[in-house]
Amino acid sequence: MLKITLKLLTRLSTKYMTTGLILIIILLIYGIVGAHFIMGLNLIDSIYYAVITMATVGYGDYIPHTGVQKIFATTLALAGVALLAYVFNMLLTNFQERMSKYSKGARKMRAIKNMDDYYILCGYGRVGKVVFEELTQRNQNVIVIEKNEEIYETIEESESVVSIHKDATEDDMIAQLAGEKCNSVIISTGDDVSNLFIVLTIRETNPDAWIVTRASKIENIPRLRKAGADKIVSPEIIGGQDLYFESTRPHLLRITTRHASDKIFDEFEIIAKHGCTLENIDYHIPGIETPLTREIKTKELVDGKKYQNYLNTHDDQKLALDNLYKSTNNIHSHLISGPDKTTFDKLVKDLEKTEEIIGINLTNEEIVKITKKEIKE
Repeated sequence: MLKITLKLLTRLSTKYMTTGLILIIILLIYGIVGAHFIMGLNLIDSIYYAVITMATVGYGDYIPHTGVQKIFATTLALAGVALLAYVFNMLLTNFQERMSKYSKGARKMRAIKNMDDYYILCGYGRVGKVVFEELTQRNQNVIVIEKNEEIYETIEESESVVSIHKDATEDDMIAQLAGEKCNSVIISTGDDVSNLFIVLTIRETNPDAWIVTRASKIENIPRLRKAGADKIVSPEIIGGQDLYFESTRPHLLRITTRHASDKIFDEFEIIAKHGCTLENIDYHIPGIETPLTREIKTKELVDGKKYQNYLNTHDDQKLALDNLYKSTNNIHSHLISGPDKTTFDKLVKDLEKTEEIIGINLTNEEIVKITKKEIKE
């Protein structure tokens, strides 16, 4: 306890220490000058008289006789008492604040130690708040590190939420926390330089940590990847994709079809022939509403040929794909973007010649009803 007390005292704010020291020096100068000119003492005795009077010791060896001397001694003694009370109260208040912070910090560390696993979220801004809500809705343990005091005060703590008021770029605590019990570190500050520094800090001591970071600017994505980030999310790219899909929504077509894996290239050849882009493929597992989605985003026939050659030379991948198609009873959907409705009509007619089309622009709910019927059959 003594060690902790001394440590806290040595870390008292320099503002408080400076203010108290200046006031003491001013009062001491007043006492020395007054003792010399009013009490008629020499320099050494003036210093002695000023100190014992300020400290309200008053040994009585120098007694004021005149009215001016008595007024001087009274003001010096009262000022000394007031100053000592002020300095003591200031030190005590600051000490209590430090003790409170230390105790609160110790409680937080105990709470973290008792967590079986957790996510670390750096930055509780607009993006970080959304991530935080997603995590808490899923009853995940979350450690939030936020340097802005005003934002930090808005974070509601609970048994599964611990907030830490620190700058992750200036403190190595995040590297200590990103150990075995950490599921993932999510870095969501709006400053790519800070994000880069945090990634480097974590990766230096935790080579196996899973790090997901935000990139405010596209050009910083390669730097963050080289620094050691496992996943990089750019709101700029995501926003651009959303704008694109919203703008092309009148020219998006979802075709739900049934065919075996050996018809993949034939199907893609028809899509490419009409100048359309295969955005993604949804594989519908019978009875499950949410499909498995595979992102494609290509319209070039050469990409289809490359994939066909890849399957022909990798038997394990071909087997895995065949098993996927069998598990879905060969039912899957293609999200296709194209120039206009006329092109889509021609595309659908050509596809109908080579495969079974179950429906156009069906919802997942409609598709799951179809797959449930097949389970019963």
